[in-house]
Amino acid sequence: MAELGTTLNGQHQSTRPPVTTNGQPASGQPPAVRLPSVLIATRHGESTANVEFQLAEAAGALSVPISCRDADIPLSLHGQQQAQALGRWWAALPGVDRPRSVWCSPYVRTTETARIALAQAAGLGAVPVTLAVRHDERLRDRELGVLEMLPKAAIEAKYPEEAARRRKMGELYYRPPGGESWADVALRVRSLLRDVCEEEAGRPVLLVAHDCTVLMLRYALDRLTEERLMALGPVHNCSTSLWRARDGRLRPSHWNETGHLAATD
Repeated sequence: MAELGTTLNGQHQSTRPPVTTNGQPASGQPPAVRLPSVLIATRHGESTANVEFQLAEAAGALSVPISCRDADIPLSLHGQQQAQALGRWWAALPGVDRPRSVWCSPYVRTTETARIALAQAAGLGAVPVTLAVRHDERLRDRELGVLEMLPKAAIEAKYPEEAARRRKMGELYYRPPGGESWADVALRVRSLLRDVCEEEAGRPVLLVAHDCTVLMLRYALDRLTEERLMALGPVHNCSTSLWRARDGRLRPSHWNETGHLAATD
């Protein structure tokens, strides 16, 4: 089990003091910082719900034809193609940057994305076919409570007071009844990062998650203010964002890139 410690910029910093070869504390030495060599985050491929919500928003509809749980929503055909493209991007990475460890939200659309991308990368000989995917509920999507599966027009019509409160509070702090704010998601993301940094120290790792969870990864790792966070656009399906360990921190290398998806558009 990982020791208790502090999480700064997403890295786990052990509270156990360094020791000498005889097991005695080495006074005057700073605690060791443990970080993955590279951390890559991606959002799942386009889901069937993404398609339905785009149609509903364009039409001003008050509902979407989705009856399953949010956790059970699968990828669309286009989303499957995006996941294949993600696998090809993964395989093309330099060997030292190529993840051999995957942490994934347990939702169907993220699980499918990881499975398809891994199969593609393995088929190109870049990673072992037997590479395991670790599912962690802390990477799940934001829970919206009473607003779940409601287009914007429906929220305004059915919950006008909540819509007004949401505008006043802002997305970082607005918590719908029965749901989570972005700040709530940030708390579980910080917890996840502590474990990732401890268990994947020195290795490249891939996180397969959702729009909000990837945003909160950036919020935590890059120490963003609310203003800078809100200036970011949405995280694109199967985009890649990458941080490298440098000078005791995970430093951003690129954000929300989609060039590898050009052939799927």
